Amino acid sequence: MRTAQSIRRWPSTGALIAPVVVALVVTVLAVAAFIIWSTRDIDALALSRQTSIVSQIFASKLQEIGHDQESVTIWDDTIISSKLHSDRKWVNDNLGRWMFDYFGHDQVIILDEQDQPVYMMNGGAASSIALFDGERSTVAPLVAQLRSKLKDGWGAPYQGSGNPNAVPRIADLTLLNGYPAIVGVMPIVSRSRGIGKADTPFLHVSVIFLTNRFALTLGQKYMLEGAGFSGAALNSSDHAFYPLFNAEGRFVTFFEWKPTRPGGRILNNMVPAIAAGGLVAGLLIFLLLDRLWRSSTALESGRRQAEHQASHDMLTGLPNRSLFDNELKNALATRQAGQGSVALLMLDLDRFKQVNDTLGHQAGDDLIRQVGQRLEGTIAGAGRIARLGGDEFAVISSNLASADAAMALSQRIIDALAQPFSIFGSEAFVGVSIGIVLAPDGQVDASELTRKADIALYEAKAGGRNRAIIYEEVMDELVQGRHTIEAELREALRRTDQISVMFQPLYGRNTGEVVGAEALARWTHPKFGNVSPTEFIPVAEGAGLIEILGDMVMRRACELGARWPGHTIAVNISPPQLRNPKFFGRVFDLLAATGMRPCDLELEITEGILLEDERVTSEALRRFRAAGIRIALDDFGTGYSSLGYLKQYAVDKIKIDRAFVSQLADDSVSVAIVQAMISLAHAMRIEVTAEGVETREQMSVLLDMGCNTFQGYLLSAPVAAAALEAIFEARGEERLAG
Repeated sequence: MRTAQSIRRWPSTGALIAPVVVALVVTVLAVAAFIIWSTRDIDALALSRQTSIVSQIFASKLQEIGHDQESVTIWDDTIISSKLHSDRKWVNDNLGRWMFDYFGHDQVIILDEQDQPVYMMNGGAASSIALFDGERSTVAPLVAQLRSKLKDGWGAPYQGSGNPNAVPRIADLTLLNGYPAIVGVMPIVSRSRGIGKADTPFLHVSVIFLTNRFALTLGQKYMLEGAGFSGAALNSSDHAFYPLFNAEGRFVTFFEWKPTRPGGRILNNMVPAIAAGGLVAGLLIFLLLDRLWRSSTALESGRRQAEHQASHDMLTGLPNRSLFDNELKNALATRQAGQGSVALLMLDLDRFKQVNDTLGHQAGDDLIRQVGQRLEGTIAGAGRIARLGGDEFAVISSNLASADAAMALSQRIIDALAQPFSIFGSEAFVGVSIGIVLAPDGQVDASELTRKADIALYEAKAGGRNRAIIYEEVMDELVQGRHTIEAELREALRRTDQISVMFQPLYGRNTGEVVGAEALARWTHPKFGNVSPTEFIPVAEGAGLIEILGDMVMRRACELGARWPGHTIAVNISPPQLRNPKFFGRVFDLLAATGMRPCDLELEITEGILLEDERVTSEALRRFRAAGIRIALDDFGTGYSSLGYLKQYAVDKIKIDRAFVSQLADDSVSVAIVQAMISLAHAMRIEVTAEGVETREQMSVLLDMGCNTFQGYLLSAPVAAAALEAIFEARGEERLAG
């Protein structure tokens, strides 16, 4: 009977349950449909974002290959060693193997002015340039594009701004011998803009092959599973394909990877739970939403990480040049809206190359990281820091209302970086030069502000380094003046009627005889007249012309010294000459060619040379003295550590600077200072020369002090070689007559 009753109640029970069942089924189906739709949409969004990342990756790679090449192509040493002197080992170490070891470039080709290969690196080792024949037809259009840019007057904007980004470059995707590759072409130009012709430089061609190994590296870095390259896009749901085209729109290759499918994984995980029934539908929906949120967060985090890497320096984590440019533009826009002031500080490390060369590139990288950290601690909210590349940094501050505040911040930076850095158990010391520019009232262009800061930075480095200088409008005139002097000096060195060598006699103590002379470069310009050495010598050093000028002076001095043995002929030496490893051999080539005795040659150096690189300087001076050449320390007493140099470096003579000689009088403190110098030198068996002797009173005081030799207008102005020989001859006849 209960069974019958149950059967009778079934229709009514079914009627009650059916709507619930239907509602539950509809709910489950709706939820399932929503889940399926959502997961597919998530997969599509993930693929879209990954595709965007891939696009940014290859756009960034086309930019990076040029930045990689900048580290070796905008460098005076590169022009000297590749174009001027053809130092194959140097080229292989720095232009070939360095690009392979440090940046992962597969090939490097150096092309001369006629676009003929003079060096080739393949796979990290120097190879036959004949390999270039198979690649010439592919590389030639890119080379032609760059040559066209070079002919369009690129040099002026680069020389005006000093901005390496103004140097023309070409980077494109191409098929090289059937293999997809990124090819970058850059001219090899002077950082100081003083070496080589700007319109016909050697070219640096760098190649990164788009191999599966390269793709695997990209996949690991940007979390792209199964990354690779393919010549055809397969009809596969397991792989995503992104076509790569060159600048002309021609297809090069496909980049493929296994797209992340967070939605598909979610759906697979949720199917068993959906089949279990509607009782857990609410829980499943909650789990689904939680999982969706986590997946979306992970994707967003990946996107933000990719954007951060594209706009920040990988070594220091600081903003890179691209982000720096944007921040500077934004800061200027804010200032023009009346919401603050803007100061720009351009920083360049001093003596960084010495650390790099002495301790290695890895130590240099560690030093750059520590510098970045120390700058962040020093700035401490006073501005935004960026690393522009190499050893160059920049600071943008909207909180500095005056030049004094900018100088105070710069001094804090100089003091902070002057402290020693611990590098792999050793202490390293660097300094920093800073160029400052304050944004003026009214509209100002970011590139113009950067140009002015670079000019101020140049002045800081030219003024002795480890200092800060604020830009002034007169600096533009100085820059133009230097450019004019440089251009005219280049022309003068190609001629024989403007540059001459004069000799200022050097007088002995006892007999007044002329014991030698100092060779001095003089320039008589047809339009400007006599150009002071204080004007053209620094320009020659900065423009890479000092070695040509110094070689000419050295030759004239050796020719004179060969004709008058027993007389000391002194020649001033600049830092670039002493740093050149070929300088030692060149000096002895000239001595051999002219017949001058090494013991009659005296090389005059300044403390500036000693500060450049103690290890290189000490070794060079040791070799010269061992060969019989005398070494004199010029302008003695003007540096902060002159006395220390007498112990550290072996010299034969010191020359007391004219600034002390000019102040010699009975009641002058200079008398005690000069006496101390002479006594110290004699105690160390070092001769003393006083330069700039202009009065008999000065001469008398110096004689009483025991000074050995003398120079100055009281005795003789600089004279031509013929006049000096007449003096030598006359003095010799006087001795014979006596």
